[in-house]
Amino acid sequence: MLYQGSAFRLEMLANNILKVTFDMADQSANVFNATALKELGETLEVIKKQTARGLLFTSGKPSGFVFGADITEFLSHFKKTENELVAWIASINDIFNGYEDLPFPKVALINGFALGGGCEIALTMDFRLASPKAQMGLPETKLGIIPGWGGTVRLPRMIGADHAIEWITGAKNYKAEEALKFGAIDGIVEDAKLEEAGLKLLEKAISGELDWKARVVAKNSPLKLDKIESAMSFDGSKGFVAALAGPNYPAPVKAVEAMQKSARLDRAGSLKNEGETFAQCAKTKTAECLTQVFLGDQYLKKVSKKITKDAQPTKFAAVLGAGIMGGGIAYQSSSMGVGVLMKDIKHEQLDLGMNEASKILLKEVERKKSTPEKMAKVLAGITPTLSYADFGATEFVVEAVVENEKVKKSVLADVENATSPETILASNTSTISITSLAEGLKRPDKFCGMHFFNPVHRMPLVEIIRGAKTSQDTIARAVNYANQMGKTPIVVNDCAGFLVNRILFPYFNGFIHLIEDGVDFQRVDKVMEKFGWPMGPAYLLDVVGIDTGFHASSIMAKAFPDRMSFSDKTILETMYNLKRFGQKNNLGFYEYEFDKKGKQVKKVNPEVYEIIKPSIKRQIDITDEDIVMRMMLPMIIEGSRCLEDKIVESPVEVDMGLLLGLGFPPFRAGALKYADSIGLKNLEAISEKFHSIGKLYEFTPFMKSLASENKTYY
Repeated sequence: MLYQGSAFRLEMLANNILKVTFDMADQSANVFNATALKELGETLEVIKKQTARGLLFTSGKPSGFVFGADITEFLSHFKKTENELVAWIASINDIFNGYEDLPFPKVALINGFALGGGCEIALTMDFRLASPKAQMGLPETKLGIIPGWGGTVRLPRMIGADHAIEWITGAKNYKAEEALKFGAIDGIVEDAKLEEAGLKLLEKAISGELDWKARVVAKNSPLKLDKIESAMSFDGSKGFVAALAGPNYPAPVKAVEAMQKSARLDRAGSLKNEGETFAQCAKTKTAECLTQVFLGDQYLKKVSKKITKDAQPTKFAAVLGAGIMGGGIAYQSSSMGVGVLMKDIKHEQLDLGMNEASKILLKEVERKKSTPEKMAKVLAGITPTLSYADFGATEFVVEAVVENEKVKKSVLADVENATSPETILASNTSTISITSLAEGLKRPDKFCGMHFFNPVHRMPLVEIIRGAKTSQDTIARAVNYANQMGKTPIVVNDCAGFLVNRILFPYFNGFIHLIEDGVDFQRVDKVMEKFGWPMGPAYLLDVVGIDTGFHASSIMAKAFPDRMSFSDKTILETMYNLKRFGQKNNLGFYEYEFDKKGKQVKKVNPEVYEIIKPSIKRQIDITDEDIVMRMMLPMIIEGSRCLEDKIVESPVEVDMGLLLGLGFPPFRAGALKYADSIGLKNLEAISEKFHSIGKLYEFTPFMKSLASENKTYY
């Protein structure tokens, strides 16, 4: 062994071929942290002293090649000045360049994920061989930054500018077959034969059969594009990328600009330009927030892993209620390999549930994300039934009947009698107390809440709700089943609205108060969409269903009367009484028509203003900034209350719940992170302007203490 560290080892194989193995001690995956980067440099210095003919760069992890940089260290780097960041990037590029400049051919053996910095180290090698399960990608723009270790420099010179723009701005992972078509790798070889194939490839390069030096020269030279070709590639793509990314996500366009500026430069000039652009992006709030979102996602995965350590997987499940939600849950379960019974009391409802699953699958086949064979298999995994006859074999049952406490209690009691003592029961309720629903059950310890979000196949979040008597084993199995369905579970303690809806309804109440103050609902929608929400509150209420919103708001008002009740009839109640249920019946704040593709398109009927008029109590002048604050403050304050009441354990869970369950703007990273960015002292001063509206806008004692001590949630 020529070198042995905690992350890297270097050995000399037969025929003077060096082998570098990246294998982080006590870690399941390789990432570039400070230690690994230091050892990568130390390994290089040892390599330079050897008389070698070639080099293999490999991973010692079955899980993959290199997953990229250690993101947990990124936020600390982002606190550096731009000049310090540029210097840090340059020090790493010195190491990467050192590998590229070694005076013999080099081959990367990619046995799995090669992402971010992992992809960039592979690009420094002269050749790349990948296993069939390998994936490559540069996902940095998802974090609000650009590749900083040569990705915008080497990739365009290897696969062409147009393809590199696609890779870097799209931030996708590319499977081995795709990477081969692009020219990012040189071959696909089974895992067991990767090293053997790498050695053969090296011998061809050493003998001169393959011109490895020409590849090094190409990566060190300007791009082979004239001014017209360059303009067509880069200027042509900037507008498209900007439109796709939107104004709040500057990194994709910055990446294109960096590649364009570097097109006429050599490697040294290009890397300097890339480093400066990286530093500019890294200092933005967007980068800080998107990195926090990534870390939040990793945190949720770790929590889930810990909870489910000893949990048994679900092999056969059931769904009660074959409506849109029931059909969506059944589809999700079957599509991820867990067979499911779908029960209802009417044939028509079973048809509706099966049609819901078929509709989702047909769209996937049309988009070439699935095949007719897979569609048939998923549908075959759903068994519609009118009876409880086969429920004895089920291990997990999700109740998804109408949002009515009496009906749910009756159905849950029936299914408990039809299942084994080990079967877990869960209610897909959005607001009703799990502790209350458990009151009539013989085995309340085997019961929990499992709140899916609509549409089930698209929304990643599932709230797992712990009732007063729910056992830890039940929580573990529910979390495990959610994971099996490809969802992200967050465990929450029981209260009205749980986590997401408890925070959402104060936001809606802020909107209702604005209506009462004579603010145009369309203006509020536009302001909040500009803030970053995928849709404004009026449009969102139409999508959720105004009937659903009205019933849920009544439950929330009863649970939290001091801040969620209204003394008079609200616009929500008016809409409900007029049977304007939103997209369900094409009448709400907006009216809806179907376009040629069958998509509901909103339009405004001026008559809606006559419906709203009786709800208006006064007419005020208000700025867009105050509209934002009047919408967001109730959400921030209720988010803090959820944290204070131990509904969840951390601000990360509060914010990730809003991101995954509501589509909170990722570039703001969640309500509590947004509060931190404004500063709680500043936010408290703003809130005092709105105290006359009600307790919805009053800081809690905990928030006041954070503000007075200049503390933050994160």
